Amino acid sequence: MKSYEFTARTTEEAINAGLEELDLSISDVKVDIVEEGSKGLFGLFGSRPAKVRLTVIEEEPAMNVAHAMFEGMLDEEKQASKAEKAVKAPKAEKPAAPKAPKAPKAPKAEKPAEEKKAEAPQEKAEKPAPKARKPREPKAAQEQKEIVPAPQADRATAAGRAQEFLQELTQLMGVNVSVAVATDEEGNVRVNMEGDTLGILIGRRGETLDALQYLTSLQVNKGQSDYTRVTLDTEGYRAKREEALIRLANRMANRAQKTGRKVAMEPMNPYERRILHSALQNHPGVTTHSEGEEPNRHVVITLKKEARENKE
Repeated sequence: MKSYEFTARTTEEAINAGLEELDLSISDVKVDIVEEGSKGLFGLFGSRPAKVRLTVIEEEPAMNVAHAMFEGMLDEEKQASKAEKAVKAPKAEKPAAPKAPKAPKAPKAEKPAEEKKAEAPQEKAEKPAPKARKPREPKAAQEQKEIVPAPQADRATAAGRAQEFLQELTQLMGVNVSVAVATDEEGNVRVNMEGDTLGILIGRRGETLDALQYLTSLQVNKGQSDYTRVTLDTEGYRAKREEALIRLANRMANRAQKTGRKVAMEPMNPYERRILHSALQNHPGVTTHSEGEEPNRHVVITLKKEARENKE
């Protein structure tokens, strides 16, 4: 098997560049991320390119999240279109009733050329003028909604320190949001930011949100003897991401059962890997484990011993 390495600004761009140069599709290669690209702090400092290794293989390659989600969407659309065709039955055409023969019309007397010229401008004048369209509001104005400030927490508490830090940080970023904080029974701080309709605070696959959560955790625990866990969310992103990962885990489990081969997911952070493990821990046919070192550690889905023996 031959391997080739490619570099680009992001992992996706490096993979696409390699596939284009090798004239192959994603199903013809195995993708290994040698080094993930980094945008640096807010895309300004410490950025480095991403490097991937494409290995040409005959067997089914490791699936990545973006390719699997797109393939799943295509399968769902095909099933929906088949269901619609099955429901819609062709309508029987009614026989056309015989039409009565029309009486021949008497030939009209042609008008003189001078009368035709005089009627032409009159017809143009009778046409109503087109109505002026109202200018559409810009997209940003449509998405903008009223931001209601959240109650201010005590700045001496961990929740208050997290709220104050994020309020100053989002203001410097130019994002107008409401920062609401709460403390659960175990003393962990949960932060929810409302108003980020454009997803600026989320970033690509939640990378910006994870970075903000990490910085907030450092600020909250600075100089403190007891560690306080901080969880950051905005516009319900965490719940939506969790639902998408659970659907992906079940789809990849079905793929492993059909093909009889293991399926390696793309590298994810510990939080997202735990979601995949939890989603398939009670699955009757597959089991999961993690492989690799950070930041390239990923989940691998394999058949259970009983299911493998039945497959054989």
